This record gives sequence, C-alpha cells and structure tokens, in this order.
Amino acid sequence: MANNEYEQATLGGGCFWCVESAFLQVKGIQSVKSGYTGGHTIDPTYEQVCSGETGHAEVAQLQYDPEQISYRQILEIFFTLHDPTQVNRQGNDVGTQYRTSIFYHNDAQKREAESIIAELEADAAFAAPIVTEVTELGTFYPAENYHENYYARNPENPYCQAVISPKLAKFRKTFAGLLKD
Repeated sequence: MANNEYEQATLGGGCFWCVESAFLQVKGIQSVKSGYTGGHTIDPTYEQVCSGETGHAEVAQLQYDPEQISYRQILEIFFTLHDPTQVNRQGNDVGTQYRTSIFYHNDAQKREAESIIAELEADAAFAAPIVTEVTELGTFYPAENYHENYYARNPENPYCQAVISPKLAKFRKTFAGLLKD
C-alpha cells in the first residue's frame, strides 16, 4: 500500500512510552510517533509538557493500514492499555499531560470514538465513568528523538520494568491475534 493511503490515529493514554510500545507490535501499524498535542505552547519540549503548564497531552500518533486494522480495533486496544476513568492521571503519572484523550483526524473518527465510548458506558465496562476526551486534532508536535521506541531501547529502566512491562504482558495475551509475527 502506498504511504498516502495510510491513515492516522492520535491517542493519549498517559505516558506515550506505554502506548507506543504496545502499538508498535500490532499488525497494520506502520509507524508510531510520540508527541504532544492539545495545548497552547508552540513547539513545546518534554520538560515544558511535564510541567503541566503547556496544556498538551502526551500522545502517540499512529500511521496505520486500514486494510489490515480498523480504527475501531485501534480504539479497542487503546481502551485496554490505560484506565479511561482517571482524570488527568494514569497510575502515578499525574497531570493534564497524562489525560485520556482521542484526537480525531476526521468526522468518521469522531463518530467512531463517541460510539465506542457510549457502548463501553452502556455495558458498564469500567467501574467508573469514562472521562476520555474526544477532541479534534490540532497541531501535533513530535517528541524529542530519545523518546522514540523508548521501551525497546531502555527495557531495564525502572519505569519500564514497573509500569510498561506488566501492561505489555497483559496486552500481548489479550490481543495475540493482532500481533505482528
């Protein structure tokens, strides 16, 4: 498939290292770029975003082949990778930069995001209400290069060991049929 036929999804599920490390393993995902969006500071740095002063969320921007994986499947994975009921936090990561968020690229993505959230709520899939923001994508700022493929390059990092490794183990078990060979 030609590069211009890929689609994009931009998701904030807490620390972008967690989201990136899972989606890099999924069939149909061509690339994952960590970055920042949803804030007011132009070209923010990681340190600025971590301060909580820029308004940005840490996000992973996926480029995917819709012939191999649907946007809905991506959202299904997304909702298992993090806790969509926590406001401005994921576990010990606290601040607006860690908010649960879907930044849609078009109206079809907006409708699909709203639909899956409504279905999860109707099914009482979580013990508390889903607080995931569904917002139109504004400017996406790529994160600094050292964030790319962070988990794979830093598996011994204490954060990776304590937070990402357990999430990935659960993810691989749940979505074994969607993983790359």
